[in-house]
Amino acid sequence: MNNLKHTLVELGKWFNEEAILNEDLLKSAEAHNGWFTKDSVVTAMSNHASMLSSGSVSAWFDENGIDDSSLESNGKTLGLITAGNIPLVGWHDMLCGLVCGFNISVKASRDDQILPRAVVSKLEEINPELKSRITFLEGKLGEVDAVIATGSANTARYFELYFSHLPHVFRSQRTGVAVLDGNESDEDLCKLGDDMFTHFGLGCRSTTKIFLPEGFDIDRCFAQWVKWGEIGNHNKYANNYDYHKAIWLLNGEDLLENGFLLVKKDSGWVSPVGTIFVEFYNDLDSITTRIADYAEGIQVVTTRKNWGDFLKILNSKSSELPIHKFGLAQCPKVDDYADRVNTVKFLQGIE
Repeated sequence: MNNLKHTLVELGKWFNEEAILNEDLLKSAEAHNGWFTKDSVVTAMSNHASMLSSGSVSAWFDENGIDDSSLESNGKTLGLITAGNIPLVGWHDMLCGLVCGFNISVKASRDDQILPRAVVSKLEEINPELKSRITFLEGKLGEVDAVIATGSANTARYFELYFSHLPHVFRSQRTGVAVLDGNESDEDLCKLGDDMFTHFGLGCRSTTKIFLPEGFDIDRCFAQWVKWGEIGNHNKYANNYDYHKAIWLLNGEDLLENGFLLVKKDSGWVSPVGTIFVEFYNDLDSITTRIADYAEGIQVVTTRKNWGDFLKILNSKSSELPIHKFGLAQCPKVDDYADRVNTVKFLQGIE
């Protein structure tokens, strides 16, 4: 059976049953990019395996009217410029292009060169009919019919300059925000740590900003985040931690720390690696307004399960913002699209 759905489900099994155990691949990825530790890569692969479960793929295909029997190219080419901040961050765009029938030309980030090629190689092994549908380029994209490009605020202007005449999706920095009300369990706070520290806090889904009720005891969080203490021994992470600690102490900033995390009261949204920005509040309406006003800079909001008041208020101000319970920020589903742009619908609309 060589239909598209079966191919993707088999790829999902490979992620979960073989790839996460492939020590040579894991070591090669970390040697190429020191942020791509075994734990980080295995987490990313496990998430992609979940995306490609049989039920998930079937529901996704049905929702978007994807032709399961079609393996042929539609003759159009999608150009991808991918990020490299977390392992396989560009794979979902490749997947969307594939199921929409595009040939895909990938300008992969120099920080994530090993893993995408390994995935595509396995895909072609599972189904040789897909060979050459995804091509990795060293130089320019060349002739393409549409572009999806991910970068920083600085690179966005170059994307506009070179590709604005084509159908496009340009992505820049987003982040994750958490809101607490003081009724969180220890398990909630532990899972909040997962949202913060997975992939070292890199990536648009990582929690970098926390709103806390006035009087909240941050020591409660520190007690539940101890399991992540080993992260402080990672050279790149430790360098960031030490650098910002030195700068902020020289500037007389009021900090809390636990040996591997700096907690800073700050109105900013995106804290540097090794740190977290917090704000205390006593008015839920005011912070939900702030979150709604900054919605274009937020990928996901997390909070405790069943906090109805918060969900109701925020939904009334910004209904498009994804809200998840703690622990799920780093576990996107196959229909969780970056920047809330349905990539499949975008590609299906290109004539």
